[in-house]
Amino acid sequence: MFVAQVMAERELEVWDCLAAVSDPELDEPITDMNFVESVAVSDDLRVRVEFRLPTYWCSPNFAFLMAFGIRSEVLALPWVRGIEVHLMDHCLGDEVNKGVNSGRPFHEIFAENCDGAVLKEVVDKFLAKAFDRRQEVILLGLEAQGRAVDEIVGMRLGTLKRVRFTGEDELRQLPRYLDILATCDLASADEDLAFPTWQGQAIAADDLKDHLGRLRSTRINMEFSGALCRELAQSRYKEVEIGPEGPTLVDFMAGRVPPREITETGR
Repeated sequence: MFVAQVMAERELEVWDCLAAVSDPELDEPITDMNFVESVAVSDDLRVRVEFRLPTYWCSPNFAFLMAFGIRSEVLALPWVRGIEVHLMDHCLGDEVNKGVNSGRPFHEIFAENCDGAVLKEVVDKFLAKAFDRRQEVILLGLEAQGRAVDEIVGMRLGTLKRVRFTGEDELRQLPRYLDILATCDLASADEDLAFPTWQGQAIAADDLKDHLGRLRSTRINMEFSGALCRELAQSRYKEVEIGPEGPTLVDFMAGRVPPREITETGR
């Protein structure tokens, strides 16, 4: 019983660390997007993580970045002795699985399978979008508190950390915003500006409205993509109730029946 409890706790630890892996295009944790199919921990403390994406043809850039993220986060757990990442139901699943589990440098594997793309450049592109989305939430939260424009653009990191937010979105995004500021060397000391641009520049008071407009455009694009991904995933993987006569032609056309039903029903 004790051993089973320990193994269950270790599986939960893995799930917790997978929440730190985000879909690079959407800046949403893969656990929230229901991309993670299963987690298993063996007796020799090796971990297997299976995940799947909304469509068979999802961008290989995204697939590799998420697979690399899964491997990196899980291996950071001190008790993990090895990991196998398995991407399911994807057109480049074999390439992703072979690459991420090979132990070779990620940038080499990424370039080979993503048309020569430079890993750092792709990561930076998506980090910039994530930064915009998180910053907008906090800026709008401060505006909603009635704070003056000059106060907002001139706010220091130490002051931001002491601000009390009550909105669900602000409470969720504040630690993520602080994390990306530090990770990307944009702000870490209490005296640093809390709201630099992605290029590290200060935002002028007269420019805040236009700056927020640009951030809004980024968010709308990401939210649209996120909604589309969720709908595609739901349509692809959802469980459906088939009537006593079996699946109809409409069920197959709408993608509501997995391919195995064709064999099982003889159609």
